[in-house]
Amino acid sequence: MMQQTLSHYFGYETFRPGQEEIISKVLDHRNVLGVLPTGGGKSICYQVPGL
Repeated sequence: MMQQTLSHYFGYETFRPGQEEIISKVLDHRNVLGVLPTGGGKSICYQVPGL
């Protein structure tokens, strides 16, 4: 489901390193601190679960 959401709404075929792990934890209702570099895709980590 995460992969389909990523490609449908954002046009990306794959996640960047660390994104899937962060998204999985958000979907499990766990507290997460996502530390990624500028341009590393942090926003998608919180947008995908919302969709």
